[in-house]
Amino acid sequence: MMKKFLVGGAVRDGLLGLPIKEKDWVVIGETPESMQKQGFLAVGKDFPVFLHPQSKEEYALARTERKTAPGYKGFTVHASPDVTLNEDLLRRDLTINALAMDADGTLIDPYHGKKDLSERVLRHVSPAFSEDPVRILRVARFAARFHHLGFTVAPETMALMQRMVVSGEVDFLVAERVWAETLKALQEQSPRVFFDVLRACGALVRVFPELDCLFGVPQPEKYHPEIDTGEHVLLCLERAAKLSANPEVRFAVLTHDLGKGVTPKDIWPHHHGHERLGLPVLDELCQRLRVPNSFKLLARQVMEYHTHCHRVFELRTATLVDALHALNAFKPDNRLADFLLACQADAQGRTGFEQCEYRQAAFMAQAAEIGAAVDISAVTTGNLKGAEIGSAIRQLRIDAVADFVNSANSAMG
Repeated sequence: MMKKFLVGGAVRDGLLGLPIKEKDWVVIGETPESMQKQGFLAVGKDFPVFLHPQSKEEYALARTERKTAPGYKGFTVHASPDVTLNEDLLRRDLTINALAMDADGTLIDPYHGKKDLSERVLRHVSPAFSEDPVRILRVARFAARFHHLGFTVAPETMALMQRMVVSGEVDFLVAERVWAETLKALQEQSPRVFFDVLRACGALVRVFPELDCLFGVPQPEKYHPEIDTGEHVLLCLERAAKLSANPEVRFAVLTHDLGKGVTPKDIWPHHHGHERLGLPVLDELCQRLRVPNSFKLLARQVMEYHTHCHRVFELRTATLVDALHALNAFKPDNRLADFLLACQADAQGRTGFEQCEYRQAAFMAQAAEIGAAVDISAVTTGNLKGAEIGSAIRQLRIDAVADFVNSANSAMG
């Protein structure tokens, strides 16, 4: 009979009383041939992993790893029937992930993961942790996931991560893995903690230099009591996590002020024109990390037009209509709701402003609705051609939105 053990996240989350999303198994004493004879489907490219023929859960042969080159791919994998469960668990990143359970429900815990769970500590299993730079990102992500439960990174693990940065191991991270872990972190309950941990260990400047350079950049205290731009961005991300579960909104909030990292120092603490200055910085970040287009497009919209939204009550009607047009707000498949959530997170991501009402969002949404509802049939079926049609439609929308703005101003007295 196959000797199988439930391992990793399913055991950890079960002990924490959290929902178990998926189950992974480790198999002892088998070979790839014996697994396939039992109907398992081989799916592992770099090491022997199989899918159960019915449940489709992952079954991996117990294995050890030996470091042979820099980076997370620089390993030689050894999987054979003589590899023990404890040897397999030893190669894992954190003690809380180096847990197993047998078929009878007995816990196997050779590296004291249960104790670290109860003490709310993220601690590395062995010095081999330092051989894989992705583990820095994983620790930061687990810190973001479990922050609300009181988890912190063990001082010795933080020190090891700092040494990995100094040694240059972190420089071997590849774009796909950085983005994959960042995307997961953006979907956690406390996404800002991911970036806090990366900064604490010194990895933020290597992985996200565009974000790291915002720390120490001042803003006017009148509008930003927190003063520091980096802290403001993380406060915004904190607020975005409460307003929206959408990682695209959270990414847009995270990157909206990148332009403040490149404004001339001689105009600090002001950042005139940061909305456009940041666009090439954002483009470079997205290209480097191969960020999906849907994330990039919303982030560009938020970066370029967030101050329009903040000042919407002061804008000329033509400027408001042009901004809404640039945001595709008059088209059915627009992202205006996501844009407005990001703007709200920015406005409330300031010390003391967290609960302030953000009336600009509803106002801008109403203006967009009125502009989109304008009857343009007379223009499109008339004698106008080309750019004249666009100009005429724009004027109709300006007139309609102007009526709305005037009535809104009258209502406010």
